[in-house]
Amino acid sequence: MREKTGVSRVLAMACLLSGMPALAASTDPALQVNTFIGTQDEGNTFPGASAPFGMIQVSPITEHYAGYRYDDRKIRGFGHSFVSGAGCWEQGGQVATLPVTGRIGPGGDFDTDDAKARPFDYKTYAAAYTHAGEVGQAGYYKVRLTDYNGIDVEATALTRAAAERYTYAANEKIGHVLVNVGQANEKHEVVGSVIEVVGDRAVEGKLVTKSFCGGKQYTTWFRIEFDRPFQAFGTWDREGGVPAGRHSVGTQWDVANGAWLSFELGGARSVTATSAISHVDAEGARRNLDAEGKRGGRLLAFDAMRAQAQAAWRKELGVVRIEGASADDRVVFGTALYHAFLQPMTGSDADGRYRGYDDDIHIAEGWTYHEYFSLWDTYRTQNQLLAMLKPARTRDIARSMLAIHAQMGWLPRWGYANFDTNIMTGDPVTPWLVDLWRFGALQGREREAWQALWQNANGRPPAMSRAQGRAGNDTYLAQGFVPYDRAYPSKGMDVDQHHGGSATLEYALGDCALSQMATALGETGIAATLRERGRNWRMVWDAEVADQALGFRGFPRPRIECGDFYVPTHGGYDPRSNHGFHEGTAWQYQWLVQQDVPGLVAAMGGIEQARHRLDAFFAHDELAKDVQGGARKHWVVGPYSYYNQFRYNPNNEPDLHAPWMYTLLGQPWKTATVVRAAQALFTDAPNGVTGNDDLGTMSAWYVFSAIGLYPAVPGTGQLLLHAPRFPRVELDLGDGETLSITASMANAGVVQAVDGVRIDGKSHPQTWVDWAMLRNGGNIVFTLAARADPKGWGTRPQDLPASPCAAP
Repeated sequence: MREKTGVSRVLAMACLLSGMPALAASTDPALQVNTFIGTQDEGNTFPGASAPFGMIQVSPITEHYAGYRYDDRKIRGFGHSFVSGAGCWEQGGQVATLPVTGRIGPGGDFDTDDAKARPFDYKTYAAAYTHAGEVGQAGYYKVRLTDYNGIDVEATALTRAAAERYTYAANEKIGHVLVNVGQANEKHEVVGSVIEVVGDRAVEGKLVTKSFCGGKQYTTWFRIEFDRPFQAFGTWDREGGVPAGRHSVGTQWDVANGAWLSFELGGARSVTATSAISHVDAEGARRNLDAEGKRGGRLLAFDAMRAQAQAAWRKELGVVRIEGASADDRVVFGTALYHAFLQPMTGSDADGRYRGYDDDIHIAEGWTYHEYFSLWDTYRTQNQLLAMLKPARTRDIARSMLAIHAQMGWLPRWGYANFDTNIMTGDPVTPWLVDLWRFGALQGREREAWQALWQNANGRPPAMSRAQGRAGNDTYLAQGFVPYDRAYPSKGMDVDQHHGGSATLEYALGDCALSQMATALGETGIAATLRERGRNWRMVWDAEVADQALGFRGFPRPRIECGDFYVPTHGGYDPRSNHGFHEGTAWQYQWLVQQDVPGLVAAMGGIEQARHRLDAFFAHDELAKDVQGGARKHWVVGPYSYYNQFRYNPNNEPDLHAPWMYTLLGQPWKTATVVRAAQALFTDAPNGVTGNDDLGTMSAWYVFSAIGLYPAVPGTGQLLLHAPRFPRVELDLGDGETLSITASMANAGVVQAVDGVRIDGKSHPQTWVDWAMLRNGGNIVFTLAARADPKGWGTRPQDLPASPCAAP
């Protein structure tokens, strides 16, 4: 850790007093990342090491189902596969290694200071640790285990290989490494496992675990090699330890399974373990380790791998540069960009092989296959951010999605490893893939993508297909809505009919996005049909539903199969209730009509009523009095408190775009107020992410909010303009192109309104800019004002973007 000076020293002292790891003040992008952000209050990020979009991650496992929770007291092991920010159980942690000391007796019994009923249960041998000296940087993690006489653990990771260095206390003569393959993250069930001790320097094997939210079983193969020989070893299972055992098998009911390796420490206090995983086979793990974990046939030294890992992050994060930001702002922004660049993960091995959705082995020749697609989340922000900043990688990501379609026969909804979990509802893959088309990631593959998308939009997968697709399409295509039916059978945890109101809104949004692609490809008749379907939100709008407390009338409301509006068993329909909407209420979902703003305004009783309702939704007037603290007071509830709410929920995705509804209603200065208030929820602290980060979705929201651009309307390629947080931002767009965004008077501590915009030297009165205008770089200059002019920039009807699916 570098010595801090000035403000940084004060911040570092505050961190030490609070127990929060202090980060060095630096212009190095890899060091302007605090991987502990999001590890508390259900942000569900992990603090350990990963490469950009890496296949393997090494991170501590505590008591939390996501892997690590900042205030947990013990570390059970260091897993080798993690998902960042998701909200369901079964999120990785496979191959849990832990360095320990103590006596492993001739019968394989392991003496610890804790209860010995099941000594090879990681809940029993878990080690206490300290936050003092704990480091979480891009590509590097370090922690001190205070049990076992004190052991320092460091981790680093490349794309397909990782390394851990264990440094034991000076007075220890023997150090052990436990490799537990029978247990992973809390709630991530290991169905079966095999481990082999190979020679005197390696272990390898495989684990079968369930995928996300109780989904299909999948296999992870692994190999770990050590930089020095172990002098003793053994395996364990439910019967106990077997000294000198080389093979062990665990089952779903007998979780105990693993191996221990014992090292004579002598003068060298450290042991380095280099690891790799594969979803293809054992040979894939071996080749990944050889390709990235070795040089000239020898294991890469830990410090050399760390240098390589952090250089990779330096390059990735360096595509965005900010000026005029505080030290805290730099860390918050850098960490948000880091979290957005963790996934989708690399899925193809070093030899190009990957396991497809048909469970066959395929080869990605000349490109990289990616996996883990949280589409319901990422279609809103993270997808567009990657398309802008990582065009080459995004082309591979789009190609991966088309490969999934070719293998499964349908597009997925929430892809985990090589399996569609069918988690969440609606039709997220349509806006996700259409936006990739709009941002240029499908060049040369437009027709292939169109055919897959049209199949998805106009059909339904058969019962025997794993894909669930638009399960509500039968009724939607015939009558314009998805019925609300809690008894409808699902292929996973979720199905559209269980949330018919929100599913209808999501389908309509997807149809409108797809209509724009259809138009561009000359599918004129289909485009007209899709535009009409983009107005199907009206089919679930009940003009008679009222929020009696606030006096607003007209809200979305689910319909049942016969076409009638749903009526609760006890009393009338309440737009704050949990009926028919997925992880939200009618209050929050009413704004998911950004494709037809004129229609929404009319349904709400006119422009003034719509604006008044938006003010109530955000508590705008009260918020404006306390921008830095108002969000927590007026908006924030529990991370999973989705229902019985009428306010903006910054913890979840359905209304993420809602601050920009002010812009679409001709009041862009109010967008500035609520965006600045929401930004205050992102802090340089473990609870510094609002709710689940959802594979970088919330982090990408913050990045967009801070640079002055936002992709609010799927399929349009339009970026809405708002006041940037920083005086200057530079974005590298690939192929040597750079976009510069300047707001010389920007002040993150106050609310500022946009007074004018110039793009490439020309006045730009419009509240949006087309991506086509920016893809080759350019300059955007904002003029900001302390006070808003209600008749100023962005308030005239002609300065607002046309809604792509408004009625003619």
